[in-house]
Amino acid sequence: MKTTRNVIIFIVVVLLCGWLGVFVDRFIPEQPKGDTLGMGIWLVLPLLMTISLRAFAGDGWHDIGLLPNLKGNVKWYVVSLLVYPVITSAVLLVSYIFSWMDFSDFHLDAIVSVFMGGLLIQFVKNFFEESVWRGYLTSKLSSLKINDFWLYFIVGGVWGAWHIPYFLVFLSESDIFSVLPVNRWLFALIGIVTMICWTVMYTEIYLMTKSIWPLVLMHMTEDALVNPLILDGYIKIASGKEFLVSPTAGIITTLLYLIVGLVLRTKRKKLEEGNKPKNGEPQDIEKIIK
Repeated sequence: MKTTRNVIIFIVVVLLCGWLGVFVDRFIPEQPKGDTLGMGIWLVLPLLMTISLRAFAGDGWHDIGLLPNLKGNVKWYVVSLLVYPVITSAVLLVSYIFSWMDFSDFHLDAIVSVFMGGLLIQFVKNFFEESVWRGYLTSKLSSLKINDFWLYFIVGGVWGAWHIPYFLVFLSESDIFSVLPVNRWLFALIGIVTMICWTVMYTEIYLMTKSIWPLVLMHMTEDALVNPLILDGYIKIASGKEFLVSPTAGIITTLLYLIVGLVLRTKRKKLEEGNKPKNGEPQDIEKIIK
């Protein structure tokens, strides 16, 4: 009951905090674009809420996932670092073959420079973000033993819905049109669906490693590599093909990430099955005690 209560409190606060930020910004009109006090409230309040629930509402700190748990999990760290670059490269290659993108401004040395320059700030940002979405929400819902697909849907849905004020207010229209030629409401809907699909692979790696660090690295790589490709104009998608091959929200792209997540789920299930004691074999004494 305590965990359920706290998760509900967390979700309510998360879904309201962005609108609180929008409200605050109305009283401070002269602010740097994309760096307002309201955006700060939107970004920070979920983390402050998780800290409050852990410190004062009985959630504790035992399941935050701060240990790297490298033993037996190095391969999942490698997957985390490579999944976005590999799938993005595959989508770009397909788009090049079928002339779905204009690569005239694609300069690999500049892209590598932007990528390397953005890693540190994205690492710090996504440490705080993954402490919320995987280190708290995924961890708590997983402890309630809910169905895997409900876990993906709730975490991804809340993660996506938290972005609604960002999509509808904070994000510039030029950035929206550089990703997809749609209005803000449709962009928000597509964004939520995309995040639910992404959540499968984030959740599976978290469940296998019990650590937020591979997710921090994965999210860091996405923000430092994928977003600049479009927002900084290194690629231009042919009209009408944005819905297929946008590196952030295209149908092909999203389906590939979903497939990766489902493959990881299959792998986790096999690992869990392999760790179960066979008939007649004694169970591990620690598991019996637990």
